[in-house]
Amino acid sequence: MAGSAYRPGYELMAERILELIAESHLRPGDRMPTENELAARLETSRTVVREAIKILSAIGRVSAQKGRGLYVADDDGMLGAGRWGGFFLPTNLDHIYMLFEFRRIQEMEAARLAAAKATPADLRAIKSAVETCRHAHLADLVERFSDGDDDFHIGVATASHNFFLVAAVREARRLQRQSSAIALHGTLGGHAAAAVEEHAAIYQAIRDGDPEAAALATATHLDNTLEDYRREIQRRLFG
Repeated sequence: MAGSAYRPGYELMAERILELIAESHLRPGDRMPTENELAARLETSRTVVREAIKILSAIGRVSAQKGRGLYVADDDGMLGAGRWGGFFLPTNLDHIYMLFEFRRIQEMEAARLAAAKATPADLRAIKSAVETCRHAHLADLVERFSDGDDDFHIGVATASHNFFLVAAVREARRLQRQSSAIALHGTLGGHAAAAVEEHAAIYQAIRDGDPEAAALATATHLDNTLEDYRREIQRRLFG
């Protein structure tokens, strides 16, 4: 592939291991091939496999158990491997599009409900998350921005006072973090500055008690975020 030079080998290998898990119909708790077997099957070095396994362990897709071997992680989340068969591939654009479609549906409704139901405490939490993202962006603090982004979206869902929406938003965010960890190296991307202002617009609409404005601002934010993901992934994969 022409863009291979733009990605470290262990990232490519992490994606190939996820594909192997799906193709082999391995389920949560199933034992995986050893590092040596993976290296042989995927025609790479054990060192590259080991680094790929570290990534997959960190994002909760593989469990490396000392003295026992490698296992498909036992993920009981709403959108986890136990429910969706572990098919989600963090660099597959079709999967990312589907994830964002799901997020758009859930989070637009969460914003509508938040505009009607948010308490003063809810509003303070959302505003605090907006400011966390703003300060993190200005200081180029990637992890801090990501944490603030999580706090913002989960804060809006919490303000809906619907625990099913909170669970759905939380799990979708977790899958999106997997995509960021493997495909985007955890960078902020080109949309961070706009995202800060989009967060502020959503907060303003919720504070004003305007459900439709809150939903529209949320849709705009998620559409722009998806476009940023698409550009960044295509740039890294295809140069």
